[in-house]
Amino acid sequence: MKAEVIGRKAIKIVSGLLSCIVLIIVVLLTAFAGYALWDSNQLHKAADKSNYAVYKPTQDNQGKSFLALQAVNPEVIAWLSVYGTNIDYPVTQGSSNMKYVNTSAEGLYSLSGSIFLDCRNSNDFSDFNSILYGHHMAKQVMFGEIGEFSDRETFDSHRYGNLYFDREDHGIEFFAFVHTDAYDSAVFTPGMQGAQREEYLDSLYARAVHQRDVDVTAEDRIILLSTCSSRSTNGRDILVGRITDEAYDDPSMTAAANGGSRQTDTGVPQGNEKKLPLLKLALVIIPLIVIIACCLLIHNRRRRRKYEKKQR
Repeated sequence: MKAEVIGRKAIKIVSGLLSCIVLIIVVLLTAFAGYALWDSNQLHKAADKSNYAVYKPTQDNQGKSFLALQAVNPEVIAWLSVYGTNIDYPVTQGSSNMKYVNTSAEGLYSLSGSIFLDCRNSNDFSDFNSILYGHHMAKQVMFGEIGEFSDRETFDSHRYGNLYFDREDHGIEFFAFVHTDAYDSAVFTPGMQGAQREEYLDSLYARAVHQRDVDVTAEDRIILLSTCSSRSTNGRDILVGRITDEAYDDPSMTAAANGGSRQTDTGVPQGNEKKLPLLKLALVIIPLIVIIACCLLIHNRRRRRKYEKKQR
């Protein structure tokens, strides 16, 4: 009889310990999930264009705000705007293409990085083809909207942009949306010369998902906005435009000034956003752990009931 009492107490103790352990695990994983969500939100906040709005060159400040940013980081060389989107950021250029993958335009460490010009390009955009890179992120930050141009309606309704450099505004007229892979040297080779320029244009048109009738020649300067894509392994989506000396008005701002609504995007789902390891790990592991925890509790309760029945 004494052994039975001891056995029951032991079962209760073990059962209680298991329940506590499972509860602690669930609480810890819930806290981890909360942190992962918070961390993800902080990452996107850090990449939001509003963080740099104070530095944007305008006619009112005659570029003085931009000069202030260059004083903070001399490797800031331009300002890029794609009309009708949230792409409205300073452009940097480092000594290597790795520097601004995880460095902000203010020169600080940042997972969201910066929009940056290929280190092989001239920083005055005098090359035939200049290549800009940026992370493809969710919540329409950095180059997260480039992939949306795979939709024909989005491509057709977003024709112009602006590139500020050398203390002047320059227009961008987008004429193609290209899909290729990261190792396509026919596309990712800047500064083409001579006869290579015609071949380069042909290679862009051959890879174009969409294009419009713009008379681009080997004498023009073109610019490529490149980001990651989920459409293929190591895929890249590229919005291609021609740099012009004439700056274009922002249609969305014109519509707002006339009492109309700002131009909006079509919201085509984005593909390969910048990876968020903590968030993805939390979303996979937590449901699995919760299921396992519930199964352990149920199993433990059944064992306890069976033991108590045997002792009656």
